[in-house]
Amino acid sequence: MSITPWCLFGALSFAAIAHAAQDKLPGEQVYARCAACHALAYDRVGPHHCGLLDRRAGTVPGFAYSAAMKNSGLTWDEKTLDRFLAQPMKVLPGTTMTYDGIPDSKERSDLIAYLKHANDSPECRASGAPPH
Repeated sequence: MSITPWCLFGALSFAAIAHAAQDKLPGEQVYARCAACHALAYDRVGPHHCGLLDRRAGTVPGFAYSAAMKNSGLTWDEKTLDRFLAQPMKVLPGTTMTYDGIPDSKERSDLIAYLKHANDSPECRASGAPPH
């Protein structure tokens, strides 16, 4: 049995597509939801996310946080992010983050992994965020 050039081309194209999909972290797709208000390296409606892990909530210089966020006493680690991202307004009443949250624990875990990974990205390094 011989392989026709079209079959070989199709197999190679599928392999290239599969490889490209592996390059994208699952949490990056979840982060796309956050991009309506947040960016990694600069403030938007919400504060930037470079340097988020191990940062005290409400402390990005120059960002106008709600009193609830500034006075929360939270430090963003995997546990507090997971809890907050599940139900932001319930975990921190008075927050101006009006997103309903991410009910799926796997999606939250993927998002947190993406944020950890992104902190070491060239975009975050260029922003001056501390490496994690």
